[in-house]
Amino acid sequence: METLLLYLLPTLIWGSTWLAIKFQLGVVPAELSVAYRFALAAVLLFLYSRVRRLPLRFTFRQHGFMALQGLFLFSMNYLLVYLAEQHLSSGMVAMIFSTIVIANVVFGALFLRIPVKTQVVIGALFGIAGIAVVFYPELAAFDLAGDGRGVALALGSVFSASLGNILSARNQRHDLPVIQTNAYGMAYGALFMLALVGVTGTDFVFDPSFSYVSSLLYLALFGSVIAFGAYLTLLGRIGPDRAAYIMVIFPVIALILSTLFEGMSWSPGRLLGVVLVLAGNTLVLRKDAKPAVPDPVPGD
Repeated sequence: METLLLYLLPTLIWGSTWLAIKFQLGVVPAELSVAYRFALAAVLLFLYSRVRRLPLRFTFRQHGFMALQGLFLFSMNYLLVYLAEQHLSSGMVAMIFSTIVIANVVFGALFLRIPVKTQVVIGALFGIAGIAVVFYPELAAFDLAGDGRGVALALGSVFSASLGNILSARNQRHDLPVIQTNAYGMAYGALFMLALVGVTGTDFVFDPSFSYVSSLLYLALFGSVIAFGAYLTLLGRIGPDRAAYIMVIFPVIALILSTLFEGMSWSPGRLLGVVLVLAGNTLVLRKDAKPAVPDPVPGD
C-alpha cells in the first residue's frame, strides 16, 4: 500500500500541475519562475529537515552529486520543457516526454547496470503509443520543418530529466537520503537558474497577483516537495525504468481534469489511447517484473 501511495501521489499531483503552470506564464520569464519554484521548495525542505533534526552535513563530493541532480532534474529539465512549449502544443511535448521511460531503461542499463526487462520495454511502448493516440490531433498538425526546434528542446528535457533520475538512483544507492538530497538539489537547481538569468541579462521581476503567487505555492509544495519526494523514493524502491511510467500516466490525469474544468470532449481515439496507456501500466508494474537493483558498484 505504501508503494501504491508513492505511485499515486506524483501521478495525481503532476497531472494537475498543468493548471497551475498556466498561471506562471506571462509576466515572469520561464527561467525565473523555475528558480522561484525550486528556491521556495528548498526552503520548505530545509525547514522540515530542521524540525525533524535530519542531518544536513555532507561531504564536498556528496554535494557535487546533489548539485548534478539539481542541474539535470530541478532546473534544465523544466527550463527546456517551458521553452519547448513555446514552439509545440502541450500534447506534443507530453508525447515526446513520455519517451523518458525508454531513456531510463537505456541509461539505467548503461550507468547503473540494471538489466533490461522485456515486459517493461513492451509496457513502455504500449504507453508511448497510447499517448500518441490520445494526442493524435496535435501529432497530425506537426510540421518537422517548423517545429524541429521545439522537438529538439523537448528531447533535451527528456535527456536531462532521465539523467536526473539516474543520478537520484545513484545517490540513493550511496546512502544519500531523499529529503535532504532534494533540499540541496532544489537549492542548487534554483541557483543554476538564477545564474542563467544573470548571464542572459533577464530582468528580475515578480508577479504579486493572487493567481501567480497561489500557483507558485502549489507548484513548490505539492508539485516539488511532495511529488518529487514520493517519486524519487519510489524510484529507489522499484528502479528508474518502472517508476518513469508515471510520466506516461499523468498526461491522462491532465486530460481528465481538462474534462472536468474545461469541458473537453472525449473521442473514441482518445479512449483507445487511454486503454493502451493502462495496458502498458499493467505490464510495467506486474509483480513478476521485479526490481532489478544489482549489487552496489564499486566507486560510481
